[in-house]
Amino acid sequence: MWRLWCYALGKKEGKDNKDADKIAIIRSIIMFQLIVTNMFIIAGNVKNLWFTSCSTGTVPLTLAPK
Repeated sequence: MWRLWCYALGKKEGKDNKDADKIAIIRSIIMFQLIVTNMFIIAGNVKNLWFTSCSTGTVPLTLAPK
């Protein structure tokens, strides 16, 4: 499974297998961080989309009468 994950991360880098494993771990950490960040962004959008409230002190916009 580790070998397939490393292939998915991209080209094998490093002088030997030990260096390549270290680079793959760093790439995995970056990938995990990207996924977590995107989950927070999506959760915030879902929260604002379905659970809106006016308790934040904002005033809803209305059209001015003609």
